[in-house]
Amino acid sequence: MNTTRLKRKRSEANLKGQLLVAMPLMTDRRFARSVIYMCAHSDDGAMGLIINHRADHINFPDLLERLGIVTQGAEDGIPNDILERQVHVGGPVETGRGFVLHSSDYHSDDATLPIDADVSLTASIDILKAMASGEGPMHAMLALGYAGWSAGQLESEIQANGWLHCPPDLNLLFDDDLEGKYARALAKIGVDPSHLVSDAGHA
Repeated sequence: MNTTRLKRKRSEANLKGQLLVAMPLMTDRRFARSVIYMCAHSDDGAMGLIINHRADHINFPDLLERLGIVTQGAEDGIPNDILERQVHVGGPVETGRGFVLHSSDYHSDDATLPIDADVSLTASIDILKAMASGEGPMHAMLALGYAGWSAGQLESEIQANGWLHCPPDLNLLFDDDLEGKYARALAKIGVDPSHLVSDAGHA
């Protein structure tokens, strides 16, 4: 009976496909005011991508050039909406590695991980080539690096009031309003950040 109850509790707490929202008093500066889409969560640990931190040191055309997808300055055949895509800081782990979070209308048998019915994750260069040629997914977010937690670490941080969580929506995941995503995510939970700050430290 106790084992069954424990398994049920773990299942209910699984955050795969959810948004993880940093509390306003988050002390880790890497995650301050961050909204993270959770790509995986199990007893072995968790992995997600920050969706509201911009990578200011590189833009999408530069990345395509570095990867050899286009030659320098040869961007005429790439749709403007693709060239204007932002590159995100997905997290502090493996910051040289790219991940594309995208709508499920794109799928690669060898490289795509479906997360739920609407969202998938692909970490191969093929999806960037598809995007550059106008054949990629309708919605996509490119991130460098990811956020990772070892077994039990995320649960401990949540219990210590480091994070809130809520269901995502496609607009929040994929639109370009990075500055507004944190407040919008809190609003989905029904939280006013000013109340959280003023209540901090009270039992």
